[in-house]
Amino acid sequence: MAKTKQFTISIDNQPGTVARIAKTLGDSKVNILALLGTAQGTAGTIQLVAEDAKKAKKALDAARIAYQETPAEQYELANKAGALAQCLNRLAAKGVNLNSIHATAAKGGKKAVVVYTLEATTKTATATA
Repeated sequence: MAKTKQFTISIDNQPGTVARIAKTLGDSKVNILALLGTAQGTAGTIQLVAEDAKKAKKALDAARIAYQETPAEQYELANKAGALAQCLNRLAAKGVNLNSIHATAAKGGKKAVVVYTLEATTKTATATA
């Protein structure tokens, strides 16, 4: 299990919004390891984990993109049926209450990655003029 940071960005649900965030990070040589986007109506949310959280913060701040930074955990598990359930059952047995979770694996890949945040205080950061 690796400690990481998750960035949550509130967005307008319109074409190009996520592309702008990806371009901002890409232009700053920030590699995105995980990303989840959801939208309802005219608003949405992006949750992402970057390979280098400090560089991601610097890039988002420079682009004046507001975000919430939350401590997260990244866990690698076998890419097989039931592996996620086992992982989550272990957390539940410890009394861990998840605030958010996203997971992915490549078809045919041997490993899957789960990123989750715990019910905890978040640190809000907003770029200043």
